[in-house]
Amino acid sequence: MYKFSKWLQTTAFKNHSVAVASADASFRKYYRLTEENETILLMDSSLEKHSLAPFLDVTRKLLDAGVNAPLVLEQNLEEGFLLLKDFGNVHYLNVLNDENYKTLYSDAMDTIVSMQKAEVSGLPLYDKKFLHVEMDLMQDWYLEKLLSLTLTQAQKELIQTSLDTISNVVLEQPQGVFVHRDFHSRNIMLTPQSEIGVIDYQDAMNGAITYDLVSLLKDCYIEFPREEIETLVLEFRDKKGIQVEDATFIKWFDFMGLQRHIKVLGIFSRLFLRDGKDGYLKDIPLTLKYVLDTASRYDETKELAKFLKEIQ
Repeated sequence: MYKFSKWLQTTAFKNHSVAVASADASFRKYYRLTEENETILLMDSSLEKHSLAPFLDVTRKLLDAGVNAPLVLEQNLEEGFLLLKDFGNVHYLNVLNDENYKTLYSDAMDTIVSMQKAEVSGLPLYDKKFLHVEMDLMQDWYLEKLLSLTLTQAQKELIQTSLDTISNVVLEQPQGVFVHRDFHSRNIMLTPQSEIGVIDYQDAMNGAITYDLVSLLKDCYIEFPREEIETLVLEFRDKKGIQVEDATFIKWFDFMGLQRHIKVLGIFSRLFLRDGKDGYLKDIPLTLKYVLDTASRYDETKELAKFLKEIQ
């Protein structure tokens, strides 16, 4: 007996069979309801009911912008359940390979362009303070807790100076657009109609133009050659019609990537240490590789790269 079974009996989908679909990094769980050829997705947010209102608000914003977000078919906000249109179970990560990634990424960049047309009113602002709240997770959870380091005052100052430089460059680029915040290969669905379906966007914010591009092209779960990624980055710039030099736009992208991946080092460590989810530990090496490679490319962050290499 599932906790949502009683409520499900009051809906039009009471005769559907139920199977576990997936769980994500939060405390949400997903179930697939099936009857003959019809499938529906049930989102169980009973352990974090507060996330449903943002989810519904952002869903509306995305649908209004023409983005393929899941339609909400039934809702029970009091207990924390939603019934959603099912995009299937094929993620970008299931299908990306050396032959198709340029085409698939280009299609996904079109989706980012559409998302960035979404209304941002009411969304939290990705300001300097929040950029640092996220990046500080690296020192707290990755360096001090996971690696058990006792940092010197000089090391702490190096970290803070570097993070301040990173946030300054992030804020140099155009702001004020819809930011999904987790637009990567596990959250991009390829529907049976070969369309992109966007999921897991309830934490959306109002922020920088390259954030979702970084999530997509510097994915913590899969990697492609830097040279080809740079070409895609500039393709996105051109799709957006941004008049800025190649090196400047790539620097914006790279520093946004530093912010995101520094944060993710902390998040993956916290998921293991606090939440008992060890599956993300295997994704730390690629995330760290992105940080080291990018930080080594720029004079402002070379010392940070050197420090992080020395402590591994």
